[in-house]
Amino acid sequence: MIGIISYLTFFLTITAVLAIAVLGLNLQWGNTGIFNGGVVAFFGTGAYVMVILAGPERAGEFGGFGLAWPLAMIGGALGAGILAFIVGLATTRLRHDYLAIATFGIAVAVEVFARNATFWTGGAKGIRGFERPLEAFISNPFVYGLFYLTIVLAVILLVYLALERLVRSPFGRLLRAIREDETAARSLGKYPARVRLQAFVLGAIIMGLAGGLYATFYAFISPQDLAPILTFQIWAMLIVGGAGNNRGAIAGTFVVWGCWVASGWALSSFAPADVQIYAGTLQYILIGLLIVGMLLAKPRGLLPEKLAVSTHSFEPVTPAKATQAS
Repeated sequence: MIGIISYLTFFLTITAVLAIAVLGLNLQWGNTGIFNGGVVAFFGTGAYVMVILAGPERAGEFGGFGLAWPLAMIGGALGAGILAFIVGLATTRLRHDYLAIATFGIAVAVEVFARNATFWTGGAKGIRGFERPLEAFISNPFVYGLFYLTIVLAVILLVYLALERLVRSPFGRLLRAIREDETAARSLGKYPARVRLQAFVLGAIIMGLAGGLYATFYAFISPQDLAPILTFQIWAMLIVGGAGNNRGAIAGTFVVWGCWVASGWALSSFAPADVQIYAGTLQYILIGLLIVGMLLAKPRGLLPEKLAVSTHSFEPVTPAKATQAS
């Protein structure tokens, strides 16, 4: 029984961490229309910066600041935001496929840097030895897993509530206006490029926060964690759940990650040995089929965006009514 609960705890923790990254992407794409093909770059930056700030000293390598975990998490999120600001200055004016190619190139550049800049990132071996928060006081791995799951659920709740408040604010309505018709927004005196940059940076900060939680959970980060497949998975979660809806983003994360884990278990348990060597490829195909099926059945996702509709009724003003009103 404890083993089942431990696995569910592990599954829920990873799913919740990924859901935070999906919420960041939903702010960029679902609310603003920014196609970010380099999600993993900001996710990984948050993870690396957090571990460097909070981790122990490493001989011949950068780091060892030993900051408190909350400060390191903030530093990691801000690191992702700074990278997004630099990237956004050059890319947020691009559109559609041009923006996707540019941001994907950033993700590749970050992965190559992490793999080769040994002094900064530990190179291919990554960075390990990070002491997780309060781990010294909670020695039981089972109890600590439940404790850390509580932290992650608290973070995703705070992020969700903050984003719900943001998208219902005038700024959120401005984001959707720019998404729908940037020219019309500009004609009303708005500055779409500036607003798109703000949304891009804020979404990247949320992704960096997710990366920091991910690295904390494993107490390890390496270039293997920055593989492009992570960007594909996060996009799949948003598409399946419903772009523009924060609840849909979270629901899509559970559905896609659940299918990913279940398909891996099924292939390893029931597939012939000569087929299991293609398990990774088969998983990609299954997730691709899931996305195609969802687009055919429910193009807007499981929980599509619900735009507010005015309930006021408008009546033509007749001369008689005008006289009465006066």
